[in-house]
Amino acid sequence: MSFDNNTPPGPLAEKWSRYRGTMNLVAPNNKRRIEIIIVGTGLAGASAAATLGELGYKVKCFTFHDSPRRAHSIAAQGGINAAKNYANDGDSVYRLFYDTIKGGDYRSRESNVYRLAEVSRNIIDQAVAQGVPFARDYGGLLDNRSFGGVQVSRTFYARGQTGQQLLLGAYQALSRQIAEGNVEMYNRHEMLDLVLVDGKARGIIVRNLLTGELERHAAHCVVLGTGGYGNVFYLSTNAMNCNVTAAWRATRRGAYMANPCFTQIHPTCIPQSGDYQSKLTLMSESLRNDGRVWVPKKQEDAKAIREGKKTGNDIPEEARDYFLERRYPAFGNLVPRDVASRAAKVACDEGLGVAPTGLAVFLDFEAAFMRYGQSKAHSAGLHNPSDAKVRELGVKVIEEKYGNLFEMYEKINGEDPYKMPMKIYPAVHYTMGGLWVDYNLETNIPGLFAIGECNFSDHGANRLGASALMQGLADGYFVLPYTIGQFLSQDIRTPKFDPNAKEFLDTEKDTRERLENDERQGQPVGGKLPPPPR
Repeated sequence: MSFDNNTPPGPLAEKWSRYRGTMNLVAPNNKRRIEIIIVGTGLAGASAAATLGELGYKVKCFTFHDSPRRAHSIAAQGGINAAKNYANDGDSVYRLFYDTIKGGDYRSRESNVYRLAEVSRNIIDQAVAQGVPFARDYGGLLDNRSFGGVQVSRTFYARGQTGQQLLLGAYQALSRQIAEGNVEMYNRHEMLDLVLVDGKARGIIVRNLLTGELERHAAHCVVLGTGGYGNVFYLSTNAMNCNVTAAWRATRRGAYMANPCFTQIHPTCIPQSGDYQSKLTLMSESLRNDGRVWVPKKQEDAKAIREGKKTGNDIPEEARDYFLERRYPAFGNLVPRDVASRAAKVACDEGLGVAPTGLAVFLDFEAAFMRYGQSKAHSAGLHNPSDAKVRELGVKVIEEKYGNLFEMYEKINGEDPYKMPMKIYPAVHYTMGGLWVDYNLETNIPGLFAIGECNFSDHGANRLGASALMQGLADGYFVLPYTIGQFLSQDIRTPKFDPNAKEFLDTEKDTRERLENDERQGQPVGGKLPPPPR
């Protein structure tokens, strides 16, 4: 099978605008006759379903959750990137493009990444119009902060709940289309197989998770927005339900995976505390804006901390190694995720880990407390305030910025991060690899599209922080609604597909036999295997 990425000709900065102006279209009267299946209701799936419904297509949307709002995009914390240059610090579409390419170790498809950087600006306008409560500065303008691997502030955020707020925005747009009858929503339905008719994706087999029954659903094309495969690792930050069944079944039907080895190890996760855990918890990368990463310089101090004889507060400043600031002075604690993760592992391998397992480093906010406190004291006209007063004012600033994250850490770890340095350690978080797609976000199976984390195209070997939300919404709101017309324009006279056709019945039979065989062998269906014996 030959690969054609269908990248349009012309200068990089003009490819998308030229292509968008010359691609095939589906007229409004024809859209009403075309059905589209979308699997997944995260940021990519929900935004795509809402937008395609708004355009007039008949959309069937599937999720295995009780509600689309439960999709795992809700867990994203830190923010979303966009080349708005509101901070007036030198950002631009090209700089976002270059940072993404460089951060991905030059292994991304440049045409897709430049398009992503272009449409990133539209995402913020869309979200604000939906009422997403982005953080604002004192003057009421949208605020920005920095994330790893960049030297500008381009990340828009809603405290530590950015994914949740963006998903609610997409959900309300989706709900409007459901109410108008343009989108038919199937909650508690899990995709188990892909149906091909004459080599093209024309439907899916799903299981109703309430009744256990298998169902056949047909459409003119299928869109997968089902996330990544991080749970192939036993411990990751992904929800337990993120089982990659949909994308896996697509590969079994002939779809190609690209770069499956490119898995992101996120540097700021709560360390593992025992063998009983089934997943790990992410702490937003935004914390590295103000937190400083360090370990003791001496192994005997690290050992004392591990044994509970000392705490991080007992280690004097001169006995601390702020290893990211030391090794990478240009970026400091905001180095890319892969760099920070490797550096943390190296420190722990040298016997400097600070958790009982030996696998943790400190993320310390004491300097931020004092820095923000001094600024607040100066603004309030306080002359010669005590260190305790300065710290009190600084804690309030940090609480406003990261309060929910600090609360989450204390509930899980049992330590107050306002009084003790946080402990963090890298963990599997995101998969840059995924289903191979071309410039149109179409896989090598005609009629099968993959959007968001489900595809491979935009992040190369390492994703920059706050770019996952950007890609999901870019694909769903601003890219797929255009590019899907390239395929569907050839189907405007194709009648609706019959879910009782032979291809659907045969695929359902295959699915049923596979499930029954798995049950006979005692294997879990769509879930995790138990951990290997020690």
